[in-house]
Amino acid sequence: MSPVLEVIAGLISGIAGGNPIKAAFLLSLYAFAMTSLGGFLVLAARTHGGRLDVLLDVGMGFSSGIMIVASFTSLLLPALEISGPGIVIISFIVGAIAVYIINEILPHEHLIKGYEGPPSFRRKVKAAWLVATAIIIHNLPEGMSIGAAASYAISEGLAVALAIGTQDFPEGLAVSLPVFAASGSLYLALLVAMLSGFSEVVAATIVAALIGYSPGLLASALAFAAGAMVFVVSYEALPESHRSGNEKLATVGFFAGFIIMLYLDTALG
Repeated sequence: MSPVLEVIAGLISGIAGGNPIKAAFLLSLYAFAMTSLGGFLVLAARTHGGRLDVLLDVGMGFSSGIMIVASFTSLLLPALEISGPGIVIISFIVGAIAVYIINEILPHEHLIKGYEGPPSFRRKVKAAWLVATAIIIHNLPEGMSIGAAASYAISEGLAVALAIGTQDFPEGLAVSLPVFAASGSLYLALLVAMLSGFSEVVAATIVAALIGYSPGLLASALAFAAGAMVFVVSYEALPESHRSGNEKLATVGFFAGFIIMLYLDTALG
């Protein structure tokens, strides 16, 4: 482990007092902070709206690379060390199905694809909150992965939190920009970006609490979070990053995220 990261892991462990719930909460605060800071990039939208789509696509590609590596090295492999492949595979599939069901039932809006959900809700839900719902759907698996990884080991939780928090910076813009475009309110855009980041804190803390209540759930929780993240990457993030003609840059972002997460996992291993 890198000396700097080892010190950080030690500090988190000391502050949390060995409690995985507190550790998950503390680690997820980084993701919350980075999402909130990224949301402030919307300030540039008022004067530089032309190429923000590039930043969004690169950010989604970057997020996808991080989530793919984290799903395997920090979630699936630890789950397989704890439990048999049957439980892990079933939990992985259930995680993907759960996010799919949420994605189908809850109406939400994508910046490029537009509205998704029951047609009857189209006029009843404001566009800004549709966007917020979409981002929360994306952020929940990320928060779950932090909570599950932190319950397994502080070092794994730190690797996942650092990687996800880093990619949450451009994701903050992906939250605030559509809200600003839909509502015209800068304050609402910033508020929703902060709320979306906070959803990761909630998800991480709940998952860690559930695992603490029943330690036997750890392997299932790790695999469930992995399935949810892989589904988000395959069904939402990567396709969305390739819809505006920025496929090459989005692919570069994907590889950058992949390499960074792989390095973090190795450095903290």
